[in-house]
Amino acid sequence: MAEAYDVIVLGSGPGGYVAAIRAAQLGLKTAIVERENLGGICLNWGCIPTKALLRSAEVFHQMQHAKAYGLSATGVTADLAAVVARSRGVAKQLNQGVTHLMKKNKVAVHMGTGKLLAPGKLEVKGEKGTETLTAKHIIIATGARARDLPFAPADGNRIWTYRHAMTPKEMPSKLLVIGSGAIGIEFASFYNDLGADVTVVEMADRIVPAEDADVSAFLEKSLTKQGFKIRTKTGLEGLVADAKGVKAKIKAPDGKVTEEEFSHVIVAVGVVANTENIGLETLGIPTDRGIINTDPLGRTNVKGVWAIGDVTPGPWLAHKASHEGVTAAEAIAQELGNKDVHPHGLDRRNIPGCTYCHPQVASVGLTEAKAKEAGYTLKVGNFPFIGNGKAIALGEPEGFIKTVFDAKTGELLGAHMIGAEVTELIQGYVVGKTLETTEAELMNTVFPHPTLSEMMHEATLAAYGRALHI
Repeated sequence: MAEAYDVIVLGSGPGGYVAAIRAAQLGLKTAIVERENLGGICLNWGCIPTKALLRSAEVFHQMQHAKAYGLSATGVTADLAAVVARSRGVAKQLNQGVTHLMKKNKVAVHMGTGKLLAPGKLEVKGEKGTETLTAKHIIIATGARARDLPFAPADGNRIWTYRHAMTPKEMPSKLLVIGSGAIGIEFASFYNDLGADVTVVEMADRIVPAEDADVSAFLEKSLTKQGFKIRTKTGLEGLVADAKGVKAKIKAPDGKVTEEEFSHVIVAVGVVANTENIGLETLGIPTDRGIINTDPLGRTNVKGVWAIGDVTPGPWLAHKASHEGVTAAEAIAQELGNKDVHPHGLDRRNIPGCTYCHPQVASVGLTEAKAKEAGYTLKVGNFPFIGNGKAIALGEPEGFIKTVFDAKTGELLGAHMIGAEVTELIQGYVVGKTLETTEAELMNTVFPHPTLSEMMHEATLAAYGRALHI
């Protein structure tokens, strides 16, 4: 007989395992199905281990510039194998943490590949054979994988996806990174800091094209100063790999195609939702280029089937997936009679984005260009890191914070940052936007001194001609 649950979550990434925990907290009998590692791609092969790699690169970079801090460090070298081993250790520790959380919250874990057979029925094929699970509600949280180039799929030897780049067999000498979104730029930054000759190609007219144009321009200038070769409005016509390296046909903005040689290539041209072969067609759940459309709480068109995270419309970020997981779990609990939960649909305008290169990039809300397109009259403020005492003391005077306000109402429409630790600072503006703050509340907030966060205050003041330290 099929084992019965209130909720089954298919996939244990940051959306899936959080959904399972929240469902269990609400008293629902919950199971989770995972085909590989608890914690999913983000924890095991994405967000967390890449930050461990980048931290090693950051420390190495600082050691090489010790003299700037009055220190002496000679003969500093990087051991790539040891750096990778540390990263894998961090991932393993957190994987074990998720395993503990499943036990703590009494979530049943079924290891294997899951497939929907009917509403409320899921087949799981694992090492121990095939089992059938049933539930009143099923949450699809199968995530996404790296998108391959159709003419040159990644082989793990010379052509890499992010997963190969996290556990390299050797250090690239001359690296081509295709795509300048967060994944591409982060790996480019990591390998550049460790000594690779890095070239980044991007089809759009600027790098990190989803960010504010001022941030993109500043980042390109900074990376170029660090030794990057940045090529925008540039396409790729072909890749041919052999034992010695990769020959790339690169199409310049003027249409001219040249062939160049690299030791390795990282393909970072987006992700593909893992929605094939999980039974969506059987249930009649449509997809649009692999993406499942849902209502604001995560419901699909089939009653009792929900979807969250990277299988739903973007942005495809771990924290967005986690938030959707909590929302779906609470909505399910409400449907099952819990009157004490009040789920709210996700407001995509308040989802922050972070890129952990050097300097870091972070943002939330509308860019200046998007706000103008939307018809707003704007008040825009900029404040540079060089005007902040803590940034100077840290030896990190590079960067700025930019705010975008509605001139008529004072609503904070967007905030955009580049510089040291901005991925930590951005949450202040995210909270402000969620609370529907105006410039008045931000101006009247007391920011501690000396901190980098004072620049958030100054960037607000600057939008209204009141900046104090510039």
